[in-house]
Amino acid sequence: MTAARRLAARWVLPVAAPAIEHGAVLISAEGRILAVGSDSQVPRPPDVRAEQHADGILIPGLVNTHTHLELTGLDGPPPESDFAAWIRRVRTRKAERSADQFLEAARTGLASCYAAGVTTIADTGDSGSVIQALAEAGGSGIAYQEVFGPHPAQCAESLAGLQARVTELCRFAAGRVGIGVSPHAPYTVSGPLYRAVGRWARAERLPMAVHVAESAAEMELLAGSGAFADAWERRQIPLPSPPGRSPVQWLGDHEVLGPATLCIHVVRAAEADMTLLAAEECPIAHCPRSNAAHRHGDAPLDALLNAGLRVGLGTDSVMSVGELDLLAEARAAQALAGLTAERALALCTLEGARALGLEAETGSLEPGKWGDCVVIRAGVEGAKPAERVLASSPRDVRTTILG
Repeated sequence: MTAARRLAARWVLPVAAPAIEHGAVLISAEGRILAVGSDSQVPRPPDVRAEQHADGILIPGLVNTHTHLELTGLDGPPPESDFAAWIRRVRTRKAERSADQFLEAARTGLASCYAAGVTTIADTGDSGSVIQALAEAGGSGIAYQEVFGPHPAQCAESLAGLQARVTELCRFAAGRVGIGVSPHAPYTVSGPLYRAVGRWARAERLPMAVHVAESAAEMELLAGSGAFADAWERRQIPLPSPPGRSPVQWLGDHEVLGPATLCIHVVRAAEADMTLLAAEECPIAHCPRSNAAHRHGDAPLDALLNAGLRVGLGTDSVMSVGELDLLAEARAAQALAGLTAERALALCTLEGARALGLEAETGSLEPGKWGDCVVIRAGVEGAKPAERVLASSPRDVRTTILG
């Protein structure tokens, strides 16, 4: 059996409690936190594996609420301004990969997450590779299996395919690895398919994730115009009906929204949309660097937080942002909404866990939770410890522990 671990550091940031100078955390052999406090107060069992990080900052493991790890290795030039063209490029690059290549990409991407201090992920993809990689690694997170089908006539076939794939992948959903479903986006999923997937997911108690209100092109489609609408018409796909609904309203019309539906991006959300999201208690995955890279605009982060929504941070894929650096997302969110360093750090730890419904298990350093934690080089003297953490990069991560 693995020995219990005791980590002491210059600073311990529990997130759910004030920072502790010269603090320590005791983690059981089973991986659960036993004690958090000052170094002098946390017990020192005789058989414990003790680690001293005199110039380190100990924080909870980071929670990335939106990844596409099956795309690892496909990073390249910045995304083109034409979002529909970029989506086509993603499809083309994915079509070039075999199942074995997807799995290797997922394993590599997951290892990169751990190296950057991320211990829990919410991933969307259709290859099934990420849930397998998570299971192999004894990891923590939710893998949302994507489904596509823009033509209403595809609904039954697409739903049956999703159900079969989820049944197949459920063998990997054990321990701290969960499975969910992701009807991809309004430009790839019909109204009937949204409704069918939503009803089935609720019946099976599966969490959902949806890309929504991300781009101007998506808004145009729901108004009956633009690049996506042109493509649908060429393929003789009926346009979304009724026209003129916002993406959030349209998903609400099709019974997709709810407390277990992670809404990804939510850039183009008006006051009425936020009222609906709050009423449905939808969690949000905010991806500021991806939004900027695609020139989608700034999500109304301050308004989303003020509406009481559960908001976590996500990186999106390497094809959008290059290196997956969740602390860079925290800095971007901090600048966007004028957040304190402490609040920004919470968005990629405890608040991210809340967005995924995992706050009882991870996201903060508290007795009883899993001992997911990260040691980061302390950095510049004089700054507050949370500010030092936010100023760091993946190369400043010294140790990542998954309880």
